[in-house]
Amino acid sequence: MAWGPSRPRALAVTTDIMEMHEAGFPVQKVDGVPVVTAPGEIDVTNAAELRTALLRAAAVDCPVLVVDMARTTFCDSAGLHTLLGAHRRARAEGNELRMVVTGAAVHRILALTAADRLFRVYDSLQEALAAPRPQARPD
Repeated sequence: MAWGPSRPRALAVTTDIMEMHEAGFPVQKVDGVPVVTAPGEIDVTNAAELRTALLRAAAVDCPVLVVDMARTTFCDSAGLHTLLGAHRRARAEGNELRMVVTGAAVHRILALTAADRLFRVYDSLQEALAAPRPQARPD
């Protein structure tokens, strides 16, 4: 009977992970700006989904892309790598990646890696959307 109690716990963890993947990273336009909404955790298990959502959002003709991480409480190196890649792509195209971050742990990883110096980080989606848009580059 030693196997009984441990099996339900293992199944519960698997179910939680599957639900996280099913939620995905929705992309929507808010005031004409593409917004990618992140789940509670961004890690190696869903960083590829984040990349796909960021690419889908970047395809919208807008100089700003917002990643709403207000619900995000954890972001590992795979998630950070994906966000840095999106930042580089946006800059190369003359656009800007903005992030909404409210979680202390996410603020900390951004500060420890100095990524907070690269990203424009806001406390709310409203602030990120209200900030002035980058100037268009002359052709």
